[in-house]
Amino acid sequence: MAHLCGLCLALRGDHGQFARVVTNYDGLLISVLTEAQAERGGGGRRTAGPCPLRGMRSASVAQGEGARLAAAVSLVLASAKVRDHVADGDGLLARRPVAFAARRVAASWDAAGVRTGSAVGFDTAVLVDAVDRQAGVEALAGPGTPILAVTEPTETATGAAFAHTAILAGRPGNAVPLAEAGRLFGRLAHLLDAVEDKEADAASGAWNPLTATGTPLVEARRLADDAVHGIRLALREADFTDSKLAHRLLVHELHASVDRAFGTASCAHRPELAGPYAPPGGPGAPLPPQPPRRDPRGPLAGCLVWAGLACTCQMCCGAYEDPWSRERKEGLCGQCDCSGCGDCCSCCDCCGNCCSCCGEDGCDCSCDC
Repeated sequence: MAHLCGLCLALRGDHGQFARVVTNYDGLLISVLTEAQAERGGGGRRTAGPCPLRGMRSASVAQGEGARLAAAVSLVLASAKVRDHVADGDGLLARRPVAFAARRVAASWDAAGVRTGSAVGFDTAVLVDAVDRQAGVEALAGPGTPILAVTEPTETATGAAFAHTAILAGRPGNAVPLAEAGRLFGRLAHLLDAVEDKEADAASGAWNPLTATGTPLVEARRLADDAVHGIRLALREADFTDSKLAHRLLVHELHASVDRAFGTASCAHRPELAGPYAPPGGPGAPLPPQPPRRDPRGPLAGCLVWAGLACTCQMCCGAYEDPWSRERKEGLCGQCDCSGCGDCCSCCDCCGNCCSCCGEDGCDCSCDC
């Protein structure tokens, strides 16, 4: 949440309130990686004032060049997504006046991304070039075209962004492995979007890379699993100051994202656990009761906080306070029982055994299948 809020506030600070609509979870990974490599110090966080999405509470949020790079990347890629929807004529964007306004917004986001990227030494031309090439690649794709030819522009863009976090953090030696991690992350993001949108695109007649190239879901799943594994290996080659959050997001959560996209129900830590989550004590066990707070919110304030929690996915992906009672609760995705694995460890996908070592330098799992 510190990085999500930091990205949101960086967008507001540099580009105004409306730019905050491009805040996204993928973009905050840039901020996470920058902080994970940076030397420890007090300059990476600041206290932000109350916000409705945090239940009108202040919070420590990420700041600095990592958050600004995340903002630049988010703006350029959001612009690309808007133009893609305009080209496909999705929903209201099929109407000319709306499409015209959307193109104007996309152009302003492109320009804003270039300005912020330049301020942190990142040439967003690689992102813009990838965006421009994507339409041509899709136009030429057909049955038999390798799906990786379609994902290549996204891979190139995210690889460049991930690599620049090493420059910002003063660890140029990390640029190569992080470029590889970013390339695979871009591939995975593109594949998962295609899988999740496949049925809706078929119903609306929109272009979908899996359908256009004739790539079966089995092959898409194989490529997704390979990408997750490749990201894990690439992260091991990088030197981090504190890798726990980056490992959690880029290994554990990506594994869970693949499961969700393909409709499988395995736990990110223990594939043998079925169901949407496994509470402490085993599947079906109740959460430990906690006494409600004495200052419950009123109906209106509770509804506003509920909307914020829902929009930021805290009810799914983290601990949160009940909007009305203020009772402490755990999100569904955060209740996995790893039965012995530490916070930075995971279970081997092929044998189910807990990977070794949660040492001071982070996870160094020995099981590579």
